[in-house]
Amino acid sequence: MRTYWPKKEEVVHKWYHVDAEGKILGRLAVKIARVLMGKHKPIFSPHVDTGDFVVVTNAEKVKVTGRKLTQRLYWRDSRHHSSLKSQSMAEILASSKPERVLYLAVKRMLPKRVLGRQMLRKLKVYAGPDNPHAAQKLEKLDAAVR
Repeated sequence: MRTYWPKKEEVVHKWYHVDAEGKILGRLAVKIARVLMGKHKPIFSPHVDTGDFVVVTNAEKVKVTGRKLTQRLYWRDSRHHSSLKSQSMAEILASSKPERVLYLAVKRMLPKRVLGRQMLRKLKVYAGPDNPHAAQKLEKLDAAVR
């Protein structure tokens, strides 16, 4: 018997849709990261991008437990002198880019190398209920992944 290693050209990428309204942030991010990496497929390989595309809508309505809304801080830095800024999760969700919270949660669960950045490009996050990916015939993620 020989071990099967998937080739980049052989992998078929599906498109999944997730409605984040009322879902807990961390639990949702874990499911999304698994699909982006391809760990839900039997042909998973850590050196090949076997994952699928994920479109997330209603990211602004995601739930968190405990006191994370006020205590969780997000830092950004432009690397200029005294440019380090911090925002709480509540401030980011109330800002013009509330989808950033879910995007960063998924990003931090992916591998920190070139393949991880390639996987992250397959994540599309939208704050509201609309998305421009109707032509891809999106499948519901909850039924496909445990």
